[in-house]
Amino acid sequence: MKNRAQTKKLVGMASLIAIIVVLQLLSNYISFGSVSITLALIPIVVGAIVYGPTAGFILGLFMGAMAIVAPSTLAVFMPHNPLATIVLCLLKSGLAGLVAGLAFKLIKKHNFTAAIIAASVLAPLVNTGIFLLGAALFFKDVYGAENFLSAFTLIGGMILVNFLIEFAVNALLSPAVTQLVRILARSYDLGFKLDIDLYDDIEIEENNELTE
Repeated sequence: MKNRAQTKKLVGMASLIAIIVVLQLLSNYISFGSVSITLALIPIVVGAIVYGPTAGFILGLFMGAMAIVAPSTLAVFMPHNPLATIVLCLLKSGLAGLVAGLAFKLIKKHNFTAAIIAASVLAPLVNTGIFLLGAALFFKDVYGAENFLSAFTLIGGMILVNFLIEFAVNALLSPAVTQLVRILARSYDLGFKLDIDLYDDIEIEENNELTE
């Protein structure tokens, strides 16, 4: 029985990894003007919620691995500092998944919806924040900055629109993620268990408030 659950979990994780790979590849060609965005954080958040923080970290590593081989990374960052590039790409998205999973785990017993929203908005915050710190620390020469502070300010301004779009997308899709997790937990045996009774109680209370 345990092996069967593990197999189903592996299948679920593999499916999410495939989605991450596809979305990361598409991000190389999807842009708003000069700003490119990625939707790969969404399956990372879903995986962190249904399988836990460790799974979120692993899924984030796959996103980071795809970022390493992205054309812009290979052209700009890798020639300058290969080790820092690899560590930064893996760390930023890996920790984004880990933090999303931890946030959901800590908040879910109190408020399921708030836990979903926290996980969804913290992922882009951590992902962008670590990139900004790492880029200002190791790649300030690439941006023509003289020191960490000037690099931090310059890079922050350059990626602000990118971050705001990713943040808004993840925040706006939180309700969809909420329903997706509920449907998966109720309808499919993918190797994870959620406290559905708690979430049903929340829905009942919300419906009662609407009818009063």
